[in-house]
Amino acid sequence: MRRRARAADRARSRDATPTAAREPLPTAAREAVPTAAQDGHRPAAPAPLAPPPAAPPASGPRGTASGAVPGWALRVIVLGGAAVAISAVVWLVFWLLFRLPMVTFAVAVAVLLTALTAPIAGLLRRAGAPAALAALAGVLTLLAVLGGIAFLVGFRAVATLQDLTRPLAAGIDRIRVWLIEGPLALDPAQVAEVRNQIVSRLYEATPSPGDGARMGLVVLGAIVLVFFLVFFLLKDGDRMWSWLLERVPDRNRSRVDGAGRAAWSALGGYTRGVVVVALIDAVGIGAALLLLGVPLWLSLTLLTFIGAFVPIVGATVSGAVAVLVTLVTNGVTDAVIVLVVVLVVQQVEGNVLQPVIMGRALQLHPIVILLGVTAGGLAAGVPGALLAVPMLAVAYRVAEYLRTHPAPRDESPTPAAPS
Repeated sequence: MRRRARAADRARSRDATPTAAREPLPTAAREAVPTAAQDGHRPAAPAPLAPPPAAPPASGPRGTASGAVPGWALRVIVLGGAAVAISAVVWLVFWLLFRLPMVTFAVAVAVLLTALTAPIAGLLRRAGAPAALAALAGVLTLLAVLGGIAFLVGFRAVATLQDLTRPLAAGIDRIRVWLIEGPLALDPAQVAEVRNQIVSRLYEATPSPGDGARMGLVVLGAIVLVFFLVFFLLKDGDRMWSWLLERVPDRNRSRVDGAGRAAWSALGGYTRGVVVVALIDAVGIGAALLLLGVPLWLSLTLLTFIGAFVPIVGATVSGAVAVLVTLVTNGVTDAVIVLVVVLVVQQVEGNVLQPVIMGRALQLHPIVILLGVTAGGLAAGVPGALLAVPMLAVAYRVAEYLRTHPAPRDESPTPAAPS
């Protein structure tokens, strides 16, 4: 009886045990799960579940946060502020330059003359001459050339005009008669009034002796300043540029150096090219004046040479003066011949000489040149018209260099992505 009771108890205990507990574990599972007796502590609790990801914040148009300023508006504000700041700085610089016109013009002319004479000084320095001696040689060469031109234009023209008083008066009378009796058939009173206005304007433009003396002193001081600046720029120009580059941050130093060298190359190419073009113009027009026997042919030739430094406007004015003087001294036929020669020479200059000789130094459309010369003349008179084109050429080359050589990106190391 006792055996049957124990057997019944074992059967009831087997029925109360769950099926999963009665099934034996695989060998790998038995080895992987430690028992409390083996570890000496309770089994570790299961790791808690990760919280669900937070919902993204509500976004406005183009993915911006609700209530934030759009990205395009920020870009417009930043660009507008930068444009206003740059415009203010440019205006302030030009205002300061125009407050001291004589100094500004002297510095600009000195830079142009330095670019013109730099090959002479560079050749002497490569030959072993000291920097001061090479710079002095460049200045003396410049003095000889400009002094010769001033002598021929000034003294020779004054001496010739003294002998041409009667022919000039007769030529002016012929022009007056042609205006009255010619195809225009103007009223004699109107012609006389125009003549009187021209004469009065000339007398008003002529300074008094005191004003002339003061103006002469100012011009002489400016000339001395120009030659001193040319000497020191030829002698210490490299060190001045190095000193300026040391004040530029390292990140942009090579870019600024390249832009400056491109500007200097453009300025040197422009000055040397315009000298060659002016020589060709002067030789062509001067030969025609010499063959026709115009009394002021040498002075007019030099005027043509100087006028070529102001593109378009200078050549037009010098050509008109040559035609007018020929009309007054030699008559209508010779004046027409000179007019044809001037037009042919200017066409050859504009279509052949400028593109070939200037090369890349002056890649500007004639409309840009004409507008620049006009704006420079209105802003600063003859000096502004003279300096407008080289300034445009330099600005164009600098802008092209900066466009083709963008600023280097920030190469700071980016942090590694979290594992």
